[in-house]
Amino acid sequence: MTTVLPDTGVGPLLRDWREQRRISQLELALRADSSARHISFIETGRARPSEDMVLRLAEQLDVPVRERNALLVVAGYAPRYAQTPLDDPAMASLRESIDRLLTAYEPYPALVVDGTYGVVAANRGIALLLEGVPEKLLAPPVNAMRLTLHPEGLAPRIVNLPEWRADLLAQMDRQIALVRSPELRALYDEVAAYPVPARAGGADRAAGTGGTGPERAAAFALPMLLEHGGRVLSFVSSIATFNTPMDVTVAELAIETFLPADRETAAYLHAQVPS
Repeated sequence: MTTVLPDTGVGPLLRDWREQRRISQLELALRADSSARHISFIETGRARPSEDMVLRLAEQLDVPVRERNALLVVAGYAPRYAQTPLDDPAMASLRESIDRLLTAYEPYPALVVDGTYGVVAANRGIALLLEGVPEKLLAPPVNAMRLTLHPEGLAPRIVNLPEWRADLLAQMDRQIALVRSPELRALYDEVAAYPVPARAGGADRAAGTGGTGPERAAAFALPMLLEHGGRVLSFVSSIATFNTPMDVTVAELAIETFLPADRETAAYLHAQVPS
């Protein structure tokens, strides 16, 4: 261990992550096969952690991969994780796998976004739902949050917009607390300030979708009720990420799929997006 000045270096950053996770020094020490005394010395700057210890503590604290690189640099070590652009030849197999996955999910909508909700890939199901959206919102770089919440985007078509909007903003808020991204914070401030389009009789129209659709979906997940082609489609969404990523770009990718919440929605998608 190398003695360093108090309140400098990686120690305070690790302490912040530990406190954010609401884990005691003793619990963290047990998880990382260390001692509470050693953790205390690291956090107060009395000891410099080894590179292995920084990574071990970051793993136990579930620190995002990008932030693990930052911890290593502050501790005086080289970044461990690369950040390879998705269009790099080294990512060819990943891009091909993502394309196969999105195509296999058709006719149901699915897309892949990066750490600030930039759309990096989408299938024909998503293209169907975006019919009629102004070109200015579809010009690269396309952002999923802007598309959804902008008053000229999908927002006027979402029947239960107040609930869906609140859920999306809460999701972003949780992510900001985790990754501390200025870009994500700026995006949140932008989309949260969008005016909420007024809807006439939206609740009645949502209730009128009939049968076991939205009512049944709401029992286990909040559905997105979206007008399209003169009818209300009902979806529940799920988000998947990559296990044990070794690259910052891959770590920040998320695959969002929209599952029809009723038979009518499924049948409509099959008719509109032929195989």
